[in-house]
Amino acid sequence: MSFFQKKYIVLFIVVLVYSCATKKELVIAHSNPGLEYSGRIEVSNNNGSTLFWSGTSIKLNFEGTSIAGLFKDDKGDNYYNIILDQDSISIFKPDTIKQYYQLAKNLKKGKHTIEIFKRTEWNRGKTNFYGFKLEGTPPLLLPKTVQQKRKIEFYGNSITAGYAVEDFSGKDSPDSTYTNNYLSYAAITARHFNAKYHCICRSGIGITVSWFPQIMPEIYDRLNPTNATSKWNFSEFTPDVVVVNLLQNDSWLVNLPDHEMFKMRFGNQKLDKQTIINAYRQFITNLRKHYPKANIICTLGGMDAAKNGSKWIDYIKTATANINDPKIYTHFMPYIEPKGHPSIKGQEELAKSLIAFIEKNITW
Repeated sequence: MSFFQKKYIVLFIVVLVYSCATKKELVIAHSNPGLEYSGRIEVSNNNGSTLFWSGTSIKLNFEGTSIAGLFKDDKGDNYYNIILDQDSISIFKPDTIKQYYQLAKNLKKGKHTIEIFKRTEWNRGKTNFYGFKLEGTPPLLLPKTVQQKRKIEFYGNSITAGYAVEDFSGKDSPDSTYTNNYLSYAAITARHFNAKYHCICRSGIGITVSWFPQIMPEIYDRLNPTNATSKWNFSEFTPDVVVVNLLQNDSWLVNLPDHEMFKMRFGNQKLDKQTIINAYRQFITNLRKHYPKANIICTLGGMDAAKNGSKWIDYIKTATANINDPKIYTHFMPYIEPKGHPSIKGQEELAKSLIAFIEKNITW
């Protein structure tokens, strides 16, 4: 071996040792003010941050070669999108054991942004997040992105949740694998307007009756949707626009007097239209009390309650007309799916309709 070959090997070893020596870890706690949370998220000093609702997210700007997240799921049935540099999207499913998950690795030098976005609904259980771990030479936590000026909030059912949107078989599977709130018309609309996004939704929920015991007027003001004593502080998020897409489930259940949820709500009585109109009006009135200045859009869309001539459209028009508020609007999105839930294309059609209405009628 020549002198130059020996010198090259020694130099390589020195560089390798130096590189390993300077590569460091940086642990970022869930309570670090450099994290950007979106949605109704419970932040506890002792138990991490708890994610319940569809579309809740955690965002971080950083420099480093890899990033891991420390998570523990309630049931192991939740899925999250990992959105890296607003470019690539991958999926991870946290387990019921508290552990780190590799979210991205072998990253190029420079600034990176990562967002962890909850695809699934709160009935799949909650997820606790405890922090991130960065590696780099050295890793750096960078300042938050400039705060989004616009804010939008949605109240809805499975259509808003993005239920079965990725079930390409057309079977409308309830498996949480196929639900993806990121592809719902609600999330698409929020991204179009670069608006901070909150989504309060649950598949099967209604205003007067649901396929399960809770109805939207009973849970809309909760932080933890499964806990009646867990109340959301509405002053923490004041939306410019509120979109309500409800009554689809009511439209089915009011015709099923033998269903246990019908009996629980109404007994043996027949539900008359005035009761429905009054319940809807009361819900919108409650939202107005929390958001005195917001533009509220009352809509239906995606499934058969929104088809032409639907009496449910008339119920909404009557209820909102009785409120007599110039900043409460009605807009009805397309009737798309006669047999199941909107596909990706269907969700895009709904978003296109809603976006056009907002652009034409609302100044933020």
